[in-house]
Amino acid sequence: MSRLAHAFWPRWYRLLRRADPIIAAAWRRFGIGNVVQVIVPGRRTGRSRIVYLGLLRVDGRVYIGHPDTACAWTSNLDAAGGGELRYHDGRAQTFRATVLPAGPEREAVIRATFRQHPFPGTVLYWLARRHIRAVGCFYRLDELRPERPGAIEP
Repeated sequence: MSRLAHAFWPRWYRLLRRADPIIAAAWRRFGIGNVVQVIVPGRRTGRSRIVYLGLLRVDGRVYIGHPDTACAWTSNLDAAGGGELRYHDGRAQTFRATVLPAGPEREAVIRATFRQHPFPGTVLYWLARRHIRAVGCFYRLDELRPERPGAIEP
C-alpha cells in the first residue's frame, strides 16, 4: 500500500494544482470547508509560496499537514519556521509551526483528517491511513496572531 500511496499523492496534488484557478475562485467566493491559504517563503528564493490546505482543529489547537513524505511546501515551512494563514473572508494570521513527532497528538490530528477535510479528502485520507501514519508530515500552528492590528481572530 505504501508504494501505491507514494505514487498516488504526488499525482493527486498535481491534479489539484492544475485546478488551482477554479479552486481559488470558488474558495474566494464561497469558502471550501476547512480550506485556507498557507503562505510560506520559499527556502531558496524567499518568494511567497501559496498552497491551499485543510486547517484541522483538535482540542482547541490548530494544525496543517501533508499525507506523504516531505514536499516543497513542507520543506519551505521547515526552513522558515512559520508563515501566514489567509481565510476566504479576507482575515489573515501569522503563525509559527512545530513538527509533530509520533504520539497521541499526531494520531489525533491524523484521525481529524477523516472528519474535517472536505470530500473527497475525508475518504482519501481514511483509505491511506496506514501510509499517513507512517510518513505524513503534520504541524501544530502556534502563536497565531492577526496580520493587522485590531483584526478579528477566527
